[in-house]
Amino acid sequence: MMFALADANKFYASCEKVFRPDLREKPVLVLSNNDGCCIAMSREAKRLGIKMGMPWFQIKQMQLPEQLHVFSSNYELYASMSNRMMALMEELAPRVEQYSIDEMFLDIRGIDSCMSYEEFGLQLRRHILSGTGLTIGVGMGPSKTLAKSAQWASKEWPQFKGVLALTLANPQRTAKLLSLQPVEELWGVGSRIAKKLNVMGITTALQLAQANTVFIRKNFSVVLERTVRELNGESCIALEEAPPTKQQIVCSRSFGERITTLEAMQQAVCQYAERAAEKLRGERQFCRHISVFVKSSPFAVNEPYYSNVSSETLLTPTQDTRDIIAAAQRALERVWRNGHRFAKAGIMLNDFSSTGVAQLNLFDEQAPRPHSQELMKVLDTINQTGLGQIWFAGRGTAPDWKMKREMLSPAYTTRWNDIPIARII
Repeated sequence: MMFALADANKFYASCEKVFRPDLREKPVLVLSNNDGCCIAMSREAKRLGIKMGMPWFQIKQMQLPEQLHVFSSNYELYASMSNRMMALMEELAPRVEQYSIDEMFLDIRGIDSCMSYEEFGLQLRRHILSGTGLTIGVGMGPSKTLAKSAQWASKEWPQFKGVLALTLANPQRTAKLLSLQPVEELWGVGSRIAKKLNVMGITTALQLAQANTVFIRKNFSVVLERTVRELNGESCIALEEAPPTKQQIVCSRSFGERITTLEAMQQAVCQYAERAAEKLRGERQFCRHISVFVKSSPFAVNEPYYSNVSSETLLTPTQDTRDIIAAAQRALERVWRNGHRFAKAGIMLNDFSSTGVAQLNLFDEQAPRPHSQELMKVLDTINQTGLGQIWFAGRGTAPDWKMKREMLSPAYTTRWNDIPIARII
């Protein structure tokens, strides 16, 4: 078995640079929802001393030696670029597993019969660069964990040129890399486990690989034992070609302006219910349990903190947006309290089933809506084409609480009017 892990370098910041050649060597920063704090940055911005998670108001007060180019999170652009990158990877590998928005595992067994693993990694990098303008790092190994470690090293040391392969035929290279990798940088080892390992004298990935598996299982878990086995080249984590079905869908946002009226909160909950229902249909699932939560800011001075959640359980599973909005509004009425300035709200869908069929109650007055699936399919098709947008009137038209994205870049790949135009002079 042989895995490759391809990961885009500084993905959010790189997406912003692709369509802005003037920013290729400039410091770029991407902010979180409502332009709150730093969630991504280019290498140039990191060299300026900016830390991940720093609030934007603090960054603005820094005396920087050069201009910082700042963008609001453009999730539509990032999702579009991710889809393009993943499609290009699928062209070069028979089996793949998307791990995150910018990472994908590839099954590359047998590649070495026609080219070296490093040659394949370089070919993959060129393929992605020419198709998207994004640069990726590629790590390869006989297990997912070793591939992840190789990918970490390919970015850590420039002499690898973004590609590194660890093989069973060269155990010395693997041991050398693992001896240089801190245990907290390992895939699947969090900070809490790393601290406990450090107390035991295990500070590097190599020391963990050499640990007794029985001891690790007894003092930690079978999951960490599996990591030890993977570090020794034993593949314990298979490739998941089909992602597992979600057990919960959550849609929530912090508000750009505090909400103080029930009408404004109803609009927000309606919009979140729309998005959650669309995700539910994308999973081809039906739900019976809908929850709504609201909360004010715990950091507001001289303001009472309030947080609450309420749920509705339906007799018949549904994926109809109208049913979900109605249930969410009923739940909202039970948790709403006047006199608070709400900072965040959200909706959660639970209790999924793969079919909307259920035994109806004799006294149930709400029968399933006729032609529900056909109507929702038309709704989703129109909204996903990019040629138009249909929404429910309950969400309002231009709410004041809408998420702040004052430095949003154009939708270069998903809106006709924003497609870049090249002019030859």
